[in-house]
Amino acid sequence: MREAETAEPAWDPYASGCPSRDVLDRIGDKWTVLVLGELADAGPQRFTALRKRVSGVSEKMLTQTLRALERDGLVLRTVYPTVPPRVEYELTDLGHTLRDPLDAIKRWAKEHMGEVLAARASYAAEAGGAGSGGAGSGGVKSAPQPATARR
Repeated sequence: MREAETAEPAWDPYASGCPSRDVLDRIGDKWTVLVLGELADAGPQRFTALRKRVSGVSEKMLTQTLRALERDGLVLRTVYPTVPPRVEYELTDLGHTLRDPLDAIKRWAKEHMGEVLAARASYAAEAGGAGSGGAGSGGVKSAPQPATARR
């Protein structure tokens, strides 16, 4: 066989239709980051304990997130044959490989939250109080007008 036939595919998340884009969407999801972080920090957990620890997540959203993570091989769901059945969720070996990147993102967020809040306040002030949801410059400042054109 030639080398080209045995090589891994060149995954490109910037290419439309590439499955790696779906993986990035999953990993970058708000609830995914929090669920993976909690499972990494606390180990195997039952659904109700996980829902209590991930404040604000609905039962439906947590269920969808856990199913997607299980489908992608990042979380293992174990059902114990008890009455009622006991179900636990834990990171797989593949899921554990995300621990360091997610810790880095969490650390970055904690270290730079003040700067982000200041940027948001500045943006809102420049956009006339429209806040982050309104139309505005998107962080791009307008070039100053020549002195003769100013009124």
